[in-house]
Amino acid sequence: MATLHNPNDTVTIAPGVLIAIVRKAALSVEGVVRTSSTPGGVDRWFRRQTTDDGLRLEIDDDSGVRVDVYLVVDASYNLYETSHHVQQEVTRTIKEYAGMKVSAVNVHIEDITFNK
Repeated sequence: MATLHNPNDTVTIAPGVLIAIVRKAALSVEGVVRTSSTPGGVDRWFRRQTTDDGLRLEIDDDSGVRVDVYLVVDASYNLYETSHHVQQEVTRTIKEYAGMKVSAVNVHIEDITFNK
């Protein structure tokens, strides 16, 4: 959970809120069809990670938010450019909505779709 401290006040943003912000940002990028499944594992139980279908967040009070986004992308779009736009949009949205520092946005293209 992310908590921002001021001298006498705190603001707490639940991980689920950050997940919703990241999902909205990623899906708003042209060429992104949907999020994919998130690779699981026992290691997520031992770290400060929040995982939802297609998204993984790691929150560190010092370095900020680290995001992994697992996507299905339309094959008619440039995969590199689409990934770069997702990184930019997720970073901008977290900073704008939550006021938090972003340490990394890693985009994993898990599949592509071919639309006729």
